[in-house]
Amino acid sequence: MAEIVYPQGCRPITDDLGPDELVRRLKALAHTLQGLGQDEGMYQQYIPLALHLADEFFLTHPSRDVQLLIACCIADVLRVYAPEAPYKDQEQVKTIFLFLINQLQGLRDPKDPAFKRYFYLLENLAYVKSFNMCFELEDCQEIFCALFSLMFKIVNTEHSSKVKSFMLDVLCPLITESDVVSNELLNVILTNLVEPNKREHKHAYALAKELIVKTSETLEPYIQTFFNHVLILGKEEKNLLIFSKVYELIYELNQCCASILLSVLPQLECKLKSPQFQERLSAVALLARMFSEPGSELAKQYPALWRAFLGRFNDISVPIRIKCVQYCMHFLVHHPELRKDITETLKMRQHDAHEQVRYEVVMAIIATAQRDFQAVAESEDLLHFVRERTLDKKFKIRKEAMSGLAMIYKKFLTEESVPPATEKAVQWIKDKILHGYYMTALEDRLLVERLLNTSLVPYTLPPAIRMKKLFYLMSNVDDNATKAFIELQKHQLAVRRSVAEWVELHRKPPTPAVQKELMNKVLHISSKFLPESVKAQEFLNKFSSDMKKAPEVLQGMETILNPNVSCEVCVRTTSSVLKKLGQPVMTNLYYNTVKMLLERVSSVMVDHEALLILVGYVEDAVKGTDSSIAEECGIDVQKAAERGLKLLVMLSFVFPAHFLHEDVLARLTSLLEMDEEAVAPHILAALTFLGKYRPLSEACPALFPKLITLCKAYAEVGTPKQAKNAVRCLFVNVPEQRTQIFTEILETLKATLNPHSEHYRTAIVTLGHIAHNLPENFPVHIKNIVSRKIVKELLVREGGGAGAPGAAPWCEESALPEETRCKLEGLKCMARWLLGLKRDELSAQKTFRMLNAFIVHKGDLLQQNQLSKAEMAHLRLAAGAAMLKICEQKGVGDQFTAEQFYNLSHLMIDEVPQVRELFAAKLHKGLSKGIPNKCLPLDFMGMYALAGREPERRIRALVRQYMLADVVRRREYIRNISVGIQVEKAMAQVPHILPDYMLVFAIPVLTHDPAFTAYDNVAQLKVVKQCLWFILEPLITRNDFYCYWFYKNLIERMKNHKDALNEMDDAFNFKLWATCDLAMAVVWARSSSFELREFPADARIPAMYFAPQPDYFTNTRVFLPPELQFQPKKNQTMAEVAARARKRPRLSDSNTNDVEPSEASDTQIQLPGLEQPPETELYEPQAKRPVAD
Repeated sequence: MAEIVYPQGCRPITDDLGPDELVRRLKALAHTLQGLGQDEGMYQQYIPLALHLADEFFLTHPSRDVQLLIACCIADVLRVYAPEAPYKDQEQVKTIFLFLINQLQGLRDPKDPAFKRYFYLLENLAYVKSFNMCFELEDCQEIFCALFSLMFKIVNTEHSSKVKSFMLDVLCPLITESDVVSNELLNVILTNLVEPNKREHKHAYALAKELIVKTSETLEPYIQTFFNHVLILGKEEKNLLIFSKVYELIYELNQCCASILLSVLPQLECKLKSPQFQERLSAVALLARMFSEPGSELAKQYPALWRAFLGRFNDISVPIRIKCVQYCMHFLVHHPELRKDITETLKMRQHDAHEQVRYEVVMAIIATAQRDFQAVAESEDLLHFVRERTLDKKFKIRKEAMSGLAMIYKKFLTEESVPPATEKAVQWIKDKILHGYYMTALEDRLLVERLLNTSLVPYTLPPAIRMKKLFYLMSNVDDNATKAFIELQKHQLAVRRSVAEWVELHRKPPTPAVQKELMNKVLHISSKFLPESVKAQEFLNKFSSDMKKAPEVLQGMETILNPNVSCEVCVRTTSSVLKKLGQPVMTNLYYNTVKMLLERVSSVMVDHEALLILVGYVEDAVKGTDSSIAEECGIDVQKAAERGLKLLVMLSFVFPAHFLHEDVLARLTSLLEMDEEAVAPHILAALTFLGKYRPLSEACPALFPKLITLCKAYAEVGTPKQAKNAVRCLFVNVPEQRTQIFTEILETLKATLNPHSEHYRTAIVTLGHIAHNLPENFPVHIKNIVSRKIVKELLVREGGGAGAPGAAPWCEESALPEETRCKLEGLKCMARWLLGLKRDELSAQKTFRMLNAFIVHKGDLLQQNQLSKAEMAHLRLAAGAAMLKICEQKGVGDQFTAEQFYNLSHLMIDEVPQVRELFAAKLHKGLSKGIPNKCLPLDFMGMYALAGREPERRIRALVRQYMLADVVRRREYIRNISVGIQVEKAMAQVPHILPDYMLVFAIPVLTHDPAFTAYDNVAQLKVVKQCLWFILEPLITRNDFYCYWFYKNLIERMKNHKDALNEMDDAFNFKLWATCDLAMAVVWARSSSFELREFPADARIPAMYFAPQPDYFTNTRVFLPPELQFQPKKNQTMAEVAARARKRPRLSDSNTNDVEPSEASDTQIQLPGLEQPPETELYEPQAKRPVAD
């Protein structure tokens, strides 16, 4: 070995030196080597020294300082001799570089005293690209992987940018000047871009990104090859992390250097169409993220890939469709140019079969509205998707859709300017939210109540602004929404009353009777007013015990339920009561149940202060002194006045206590003094509701004399509408002075009840309402006036109309001649008089005969042919309506005959469509009143059958809607009474209420249809069959308790009877029996189940319409032509069906409900707890007409 020559001033470095001495000598040598410039043949004598420094003894020396100084010396040697290093043996070179890499670990801690030397080492290696020597080694990739791993491992927050810069200077050449970059090295670099490294080692992530950007041109082919292997060929190396993080890697590379992926991204199209679910899901998740990034141009750069991605919105797999939809919010917010495509795909997905997809569609659109209101506001389509989902069959979707729309509406209320699309949408949003009250589920109604108070009329606003928002709401909603708003207020009033009664019981001594009453109240409230009644009952009992233990909670509830409570106090008290119930978290079910109840009973919209402001707004609109409120509502002053007055009437019913203040009543009275015709009826109606709560003679004696004077004037010389409301107002508000005041009015009527008087029609109306309200006070007097003035001098007086007999078949009532209008009021007056009498059967029979004559003679009672067709139509309709009205009252209402009943039913098939439509509406109104005692008897449900041959589709659909609502109401009532204590007594009512019995009345009605002339006429029988299916469809297909055997028995029993009206006439009997055969054929053909099961009632036949046959009579003949006889399915005899049914009897579950909610306009509001209570005990109501076997 050549002699080792040391530079001047450096002493020999040998392996026998102690560590301290060795360190001293190495420091001197290192210092000297630092000063040497690059070798240009000048330093050949130091080559043996260089080889000596790389001796294994020094490289593995136990002293850290020795190793560091040796590393610095070797680095200087490499610098001085670059590019030809003195180390030629490959193993030695590898050892040296692994040693240098190991030394670079010292860079980890910049606070280390030796850090400067480590930094010098790094700088030296970077300066002359020392590691490039390794390219000639076979194991160079192993060395590079070790170096790269170390750098990524040690880089940290304390490193300066200079240190990181030198790190990159060391690393970059090893990629850019290399002939090959192995997958192992790629793995070392790229793993820093993905989790968990990305999250745990952010500086390594930043260093890797910078390295990739600097070396992108070199790396591009290697990265492309790697992705080709994975994406196209499906190859994988298990030991390399990047193979399992391909999609995450593509995202990160796109973030830091998109150019690298130019040929990689199109390959993802094959993954989007892969048969493997996981591959498609990963590709969709990646592309959704990349396409939706703010500023991303990928959709424009790769149109084919974008189209393929949009195709995944329709993927067969639910999680993939969900993933696509979840990213829509980012597309809508960040990429206006893609909104059209996204809107189109959402259009399909909002009808997705899977509920979670539909839910995500709603959430995406609502989240977009919250982030960037403009994005949704400008697109009507997106808002319409949410609108459709408010009718979804799943409540959680309906809830989000409704809440989202409410949020948009609230934003509209509070912002100065909004886009035109939003203004347009707001017109239907408020309607749509209120239509939610038509849903059958209690959760929907609770939601609408909450949204009304939080978004439509936010309770947090000051009273003046809150009342403006309420006025705006009620001025711009449609009729269905107005009805829903009224029902909502009525329902909340019912809840408040029930809860107030329950709370009141807590003040009574706890006797057994009080305890029982408490239990009943809890049961009633939990089952009627709260969802999940079993849990609700448990929590209400707990709340009940809390009220007993904590007087402040009980007192708080009393404050909330006080009719005079102000909104501010109510909100504050509700909050303090809730604070006593634990943490307001979703898991605290007790808290949430009580909160739900308090939301329903707390009055946070209207109080005395707010009401005074509202009355002021209405007064301004009515008097026309200030049109600003109308301008704010976007309507003309006249409409604003009308809507405002209607709102006051409704509020007077729900919040009468807030009206009973002198300042409010004084303003209402001042409105009453106005000449405007339309104002007084509304104000009088409001005062009537107030009087029912507390007579105004007690509440406000100072104003009362003026009110009496005004009411008397309206009753005597006002319009008919004003007169009607004035009589009602006086009746409820002056209990002590009734006889005196109404005697004076009757005296005046003597003069005005004269065809020549200008107030003739008003006098007739006033008389009718006095007769209805005070039947006991003037029985003889009124009877004489009615018989002489109404019947003789008006209804049966000769002479009449001014219309030509050939004129149009219908016109508005206001276009009729005055005398005819007086006759219409006369017919109503007769009905009101009888309703007041209740029991005068003789008068009722006479009246029915007269009304029947009007119908039979088509409205022309005296048959003088002096009336126009329109007048006759109005008169027969009014007579029919009067008959229906009288039939609602037990006693007088039972006096009609079968023939009169059939004649009345013919109005359902009247030649004038308006008569048919209006009569059906009156019929439905009478049937839907308080069941069981204040409505029309079940007989009248049979009239619906005639709508089966209604030629106009719209009217037919309307009547069907009426019929369905009446069927549902009756079923609901039966269900409610069958749960009570006196079940057996309640069941006695069933034959008079159960809608299934309408068939017994429909068959005779169809038999007496004038168009049904022959029992064997096939064309006519087909129409009858159509009519039968019209009423049987809801009874068979929408009935949990449907029982084929009940219907079979019922029809057979009817067939064994004769027609009661024409017992001896075979033509009628054959028609009746043919109709029975048709009904049996329909029932047999349409029944899906023939099981024997319990039915709530026996088959009974009403004697009024059916006459009995001799006991031995059995009607076995079939009266249908062969083509209409139903042929049972082959291989299935009745005996077999019956035998099969006997083997497996079972009861149906009455609580199943899988019906999609329909449009608000197709549904009737059914509010449990708001039915009129029976007049007497459950077992008391008898049939309005005897029912016999």
